[in-house]
Amino acid sequence: MSNSSPVPPLNLAQQLIQRHLVSGELTPGSEIALRINQALLQDVLGTLVMLELEAMGLDRVHTEPSVQYIDHGLVQADNLNAETYLFLKSACERFGVWYSGPGNGISHPVHMENFGVPGESIVGCDSHTTAAGALGMLAIGAGGIEVAMAMAGEPLYITMPKIWGIKLEGQLPDWVSAKDIVLELLRRHGVAGGKNTMIEYYGPGLAHLSAMDRHVLANMGTEMGATATVFPSDDETRRFLASRGREADWVALAAEPGCHYDLHETLDLSKLEPMIALPSSPDNVVTVREAAGQPLHQAYIGSSGNPGFRDFAVVAEIVRGKQVADGVSLDINPSSRQVLTTLIEQGYLADLVASGARLHQAGCNGCIGMGQAPAVGLNSLRTVPRNFPGRSGTREDSVFLCSPETAAASALAGEITDPRTLDMPYPRPQEPANIEVNRALFNAPLPPHEAKLKALQKTENTPALPELSPLPNHLDVPVLLVAGDNISTDDIMPAGQRVLPYWSSVYASAPFTFEAVDPSYAERAESTRTQGGHVIIGGANYGQGSSRENAALVPRYLGLQVVVAKSFARIHWQNLICFGALPLTFTRDEDVAQLAQGDRVVIEDLYAQLESGATLTAHIPGKGEITLHHGLSSRQRELITQGGVINHLRQRQA
Repeated sequence: MSNSSPVPPLNLAQQLIQRHLVSGELTPGSEIALRINQALLQDVLGTLVMLELEAMGLDRVHTEPSVQYIDHGLVQADNLNAETYLFLKSACERFGVWYSGPGNGISHPVHMENFGVPGESIVGCDSHTTAAGALGMLAIGAGGIEVAMAMAGEPLYITMPKIWGIKLEGQLPDWVSAKDIVLELLRRHGVAGGKNTMIEYYGPGLAHLSAMDRHVLANMGTEMGATATVFPSDDETRRFLASRGREADWVALAAEPGCHYDLHETLDLSKLEPMIALPSSPDNVVTVREAAGQPLHQAYIGSSGNPGFRDFAVVAEIVRGKQVADGVSLDINPSSRQVLTTLIEQGYLADLVASGARLHQAGCNGCIGMGQAPAVGLNSLRTVPRNFPGRSGTREDSVFLCSPETAAASALAGEITDPRTLDMPYPRPQEPANIEVNRALFNAPLPPHEAKLKALQKTENTPALPELSPLPNHLDVPVLLVAGDNISTDDIMPAGQRVLPYWSSVYASAPFTFEAVDPSYAERAESTRTQGGHVIIGGANYGQGSSRENAALVPRYLGLQVVVAKSFARIHWQNLICFGALPLTFTRDEDVAQLAQGDRVVIEDLYAQLESGATLTAHIPGKGEITLHHGLSSRQRELITQGGVINHLRQRQA
């Protein structure tokens, strides 16, 4: 007679995690290891991933497919970006990776159309890799070093998240769309409200959301700090794949009846209205009617935050036969070659251009500050996922986040406008039944025997990664920088045309580190490299935003040993550990104010303290002792003592 208790029904997120679980248990807060099926790379961080694969001595990647997209560094103002394409293409040939060249479009919607498979797992070196959850994938953004490990056949380690069930009821009113849903959630919960959670949408309201509507929500779950977002794989998922000739990849996925969620919320879509995030944070959200009347300089349509065909077509129908207001730049940034082609075939592109809109190439572009930078201090409405200060490419920018409907209505009026005030029926353009997906536009991986013969086409801007030494057992280092709350990876390592082309070189990008927070940091940090390094003090949600690993790697190269903060964003916390820097959190809020630039932090017997428990003691000369929390797993403690992941893998191979 069996004494085993019945297995409780699982929600969809738990099913996906269980399906890919290598080690660990489905207990929130514990470390788990996941088997990864697919990998996604974008160009400005993919360069570092390829250099990491080389440093690991990898022969061929294990994830299938692995796809390298050229979507960020598209502005060829000099030779650097063009040479990066050549390097990445050669690396794809060498390691067995698909190559999507410039012009194919933004990685997330293009991958969803070409390679997304319900039920599979994917990790990407871009925080918005979570968008693939729209198809029912277990989709996680991570630092490039963790993506490189997954491509090398290693599991992906994460903290088991709480599962946050969001039941959608009702149907969106006219002039309200998917962007307004996620902005409402950001208004309620903030940029850290989803930390260490996996969001699972379900309920009758899903019947009215297309696959690309779901993409918007899954993409911007990252802005709440969520580890991942997932939707059921249902009839709409099947329609999306079938319309692209891929119905054979469809499989039904849903939560089991009677399942439990760690957190739960119900959202009535019929009660929503147009929303807008004011400068300069995605959670600084109000209704559009509250912001209406403010003057407008630019309206930007596109990015992975609103990449669907309807997101452009609805703008075309709004502006058809009309003209954009004088002094307003309406920027159209197609998300993919497929979307651009379909807009042309359906006549929508002509409507956009005739209205006075400007057309840009398919890619990330203005979302990451690569072109379309606004004038200083003038208002720019954008359908992008983020509006951190300076991310647009203009340091003193004024960027609002909104839906395509709000952006289009405002572009016509010349000021922020509630689209419900337009004197016209709400347009509901339908995606064509068939959208051609041309896989011939990708370079397929070479056979292994040919791949081995390929050499990496390196340049001066793709040097080998620096060697990183383990932290000393006795730390006595100065506090070099004290930062406030919500420091983003954009604050640490800027994007934009001026800096992005140098991201492939740790050495060339180093002088830009923290320049928006403290322009003297890089020079002062350089002087600590041979003197034992330094400490940074941070506030709450330190390292929010992009998954860019160079925001951890470059300061580490400049001598960063320890970051002490109130709390960390998930990906950046992992990135610091992967490069051998120690993230610590305060156990008492009052200790934060004690530490100032110029203080010294002394930690004796570091390795023994890490082994003895979840906290350690640091001495601040002249100010006494403080207790700090590390919360590292045994695996992470080993990475710290070895100087990071690459050193760890080399030692294991040796």
